[in-house]
Amino acid sequence: MITVNAMGDACPIPVIKTKKAIQKVTGAETIEVLVDNEIAVQNVTKMAQSSGGTVTSEKLAEKEFKVTIQLSGAVAKDTEAAPVTCIPDSRRNTVVVIAADHMGEGKEDLGKVLIKGFIFALTQLEELPKTILFYNGGAKITAEGSESLEDLKTLEAQGVEIMTCGTCLDYYGLKEKLKVGTVTNMYSIVETMNNADKILRP
Repeated sequence: MITVNAMGDACPIPVIKTKKAIQKVTGAETIEVLVDNEIAVQNVTKMAQSSGGTVTSEKLAEKEFKVTIQLSGAVAKDTEAAPVTCIPDSRRNTVVVIAADHMGEGKEDLGKVLIKGFIFALTQLEELPKTILFYNGGAKITAEGSESLEDLKTLEAQGVEIMTCGTCLDYYGLKEKLKVGTVTNMYSIVETMNNADKILRP
């Protein structure tokens, strides 16, 4: 395990520190990068993915984030030569609305596989959504036991707002089991959807 402490560092320093750590890797290795803002998470993530790493991230506390990079071996020489860039957060106001713990009609087991794949696919988008809203059965996805928690934490660490309906959590007995994001109400859900540039519904 290699730990890169980039807390308090302005871009491109976190990216440069991480790139140097990646360049030293000769075999399978895990690198943890600590940063203090979502933009640093986004830029470190993009650089690490371009180096062939599998990347997850998590918001540990206010202004404290961890990016975990898993490498299977040394990176290619042409990847090492790639320029270090700082990309600002220029996302449009895209809102994803998830109203069930499965996707589509038909077999529910298949639907649960599909919704897990859908949420993972969100983590791979070039432009991440600004907000993901969960209500009704969708509230189960942000609670303890959900198979999508790691992906949702990765999205949250990169600045995606995760909001779950409080009434829905209460109804399913999950208020104390929320594991990612914040609790919201119907007024905020309506306001967020009304102000969206684009709404995605799986």
